[in-house]
Amino acid sequence: MRIHDVPVRDRPRERLLERGAEALSDRELLALLLVSGLAGQDAVELAGRLIARHGCLHALARVPAHEMATGLAGIGPAKAARVAAAFQLGRRVAAPPAQDRQRVAGSADLAALAAPLLHGLRHERVVVVVCDRAGTVLRTAILTDGASDRALLPVRDVLALALAAGGTAFGVAHNHPTGSLTPSEADRLSTLRLATGAEAVGLRFLDHVVVTDGGWQRVPPE
Repeated sequence: MRIHDVPVRDRPRERLLERGAEALSDRELLALLLVSGLAGQDAVELAGRLIARHGCLHALARVPAHEMATGLAGIGPAKAARVAAAFQLGRRVAAPPAQDRQRVAGSADLAALAAPLLHGLRHERVVVVVCDRAGTVLRTAILTDGASDRALLPVRDVLALALAAGGTAFGVAHNHPTGSLTPSEADRLSTLRLATGAEAVGLRFLDHVVVTDGGWQRVPPE
């Protein structure tokens, strides 16, 4: 059944106004952002296809607008931009007020923020801390969990996470299960690649640190 065949009071917009947004399904809410479908497919059906294409609503929320606008008929730049903007507004509303957030003023702050997520592990883990221009923390996230002898630090994913969080700066921390604070050659190379990648996309790279149960150490570029 197409939307125009549904009684007016049962259409997504009218139901939202009458019963509240909670009454709508994920694809109905998304359909209101898409506004229209395409020939033979209404907005609700198109919304369902968009969600299915990326696996789930949570995964869709992390897709950049330019990527969302490619590969699916009916989803162009305008619709992709509206959807991406809605997800970003949701993130900002969900974040605590700026005065309640932590700040990163230096490498020690970065290490302190990441430490609770890195202590006591038997494998390496990468944590990304995303900040705004003032150093206010917007998001602290576990990026990857690696094997016991190596960290998984995909630079592209780090940059994508920082941009998706609406940040202008980011720092990276990872642990050494051995307890050694000495950066490896791979660690140093990662720092160089992070700094280069950040500059290329207009982000400020704060630092890369190794955190162990006994302390922390900056990782200089190779």
